[in-house]
Amino acid sequence: MPLIKEQLALFQSDQFLDTESKHDWIFRDSKTDICIKQDDCISFLESLPVNSVDIIVTDPAYSGMNRKLKLGHGRIVGNYSNKGSDNGRWFKEFEDNEKNYHEFLTQCQRVLRKETGHIYIMFDSFSLLTLGPIVRQHFDVKNLITWDKVNFGMGHYYRRRHEYIIFATNGNNRKIRNRSFPDVWRFKRIYRAKYATQKPTELFQTMIYASAEEGFTVCDPFVGSGSSAIAAIKNGCNFLGCDVSAEAIDISANRVKHFIATRTDCLQKKPASVAGEKVFWE
Repeated sequence: MPLIKEQLALFQSDQFLDTESKHDWIFRDSKTDICIKQDDCISFLESLPVNSVDIIVTDPAYSGMNRKLKLGHGRIVGNYSNKGSDNGRWFKEFEDNEKNYHEFLTQCQRVLRKETGHIYIMFDSFSLLTLGPIVRQHFDVKNLITWDKVNFGMGHYYRRRHEYIIFATNGNNRKIRNRSFPDVWRFKRIYRAKYATQKPTELFQTMIYASAEEGFTVCDPFVGSGSSAIAAIKNGCNFLGCDVSAEAIDISANRVKHFIATRTDCLQKKPASVAGEKVFWE
């Protein structure tokens, strides 16, 4: 079913708007709505109605380990103290202290439906150690999933090849689609991406495919490049997303617009899956 009118009222119109500080988009794809808004995660979640979202999938821009650049294909250059500024190369981050994270999770818990709510939160190894335990204070944690990026990344000692995803429910016992799904997901990282923290669409497809029913509403309060929005469309779900970055909103909204029109992904032209491995995410 389409988004409820209280959700759609948060967005300004059915076309791109450029006002003093807000960029809002609404798209219609068949029977689903895709809404993307420039806002910070807390403000955005506070604006959503109670029990209005079925699934949350998100990759927060943690401040504990920001090693991705806005420019430079992974090279660490620029002044970190200028993060989030117009001239800075570092992303503006979610300040991941305990107070902020409790507030973030409280709002996720409020908007996530009690009877259907599933949540997937991505972590790097540092944020998992510091913030992962806090998730248990708000949600019923079911699994810790490992994303194997297949190829090595950078590292101070051992080179990184993985990230983590905590899967939890909002106190319900609703099952995923198939209990044979593994807890290690092998998808290649995106090289030379237009948006530096772009994740493979297959990563979000797996989350949504496992937990969604047709017409469900998916929310991502750190939408970034829009991979989660594309995955929601592929699964026949409504989508609500935000990002504090105007650049992220422009990139993700144009990506969604292009996908709806052509059924092709302009930011991920090749599959991230490993050749010969069983497909379980669609």
